[in-house]
Amino acid sequence: MKAADQPRKAAGLLGVAFDNDDGHTRLTRGKNFVLVGGSQDTHGLMQETAIKVNEHLDKRGKRLQDVSPREFRDICQDVIENIRPS
Repeated sequence: MKAADQPRKAAGLLGVAFDNDDGHTRLTRGKNFVLVGGSQDTHGLMQETAIKVNEHLDKRGKRLQDVSPREFRDICQDVIENIRPS
């Protein structure tokens, strides 16, 4: 099979939260992520997480679809540790 015949890899982050009780519908789309729902605080936390994951990928010169599951897990763990309130 030639490289041109191989299907292209695609990857994306999906964040969904259900703790919204203020009636607002929150939807954020960004580079390889979509976030839906949540309270203002929860949605903001999802935004920060997705942005930081993309920053880590950019620093490594990689795309989401090119990292291994282990590398993605390590990136997420690092991001969560750095944004978690003390």
